[in-house]
Amino acid sequence: MFIVHSTVQVPTEKADEVIDIYRNRSRSVDQAEGFLSFELLQNDKSPEELTVQIKFEDKQSYLNWVRSDDFKRIHELEKKYPDKELAGIIPKVQMYSVVAT
Repeated sequence: MFIVHSTVQVPTEKADEVIDIYRNRSRSVDQAEGFLSFELLQNDKSPEELTVQIKFEDKQSYLNWVRSDDFKRIHELEKKYPDKELAGIIPKVQMYSVVAT
């Protein structure tokens, strides 16, 4: 299994807005080959810290998704988000291979 975390720090007053965006996401990644799950995590101690956790069967499946037209289209839309403060946030991305369970 391959897991990717994409973490952002948003202004505290905008955390609920960002959460709503993800609750209403396009879900196109759900159709990607090898996709397993998507979760949005909110840090209990720092509610302005949000992490997208996405799981794929393997790294190649994830890379295929990242190279897809759907991925590019979705991330281009994010850049055009009307709230320029949110649109300009750059996530910290970490990738993990599951080596034991």
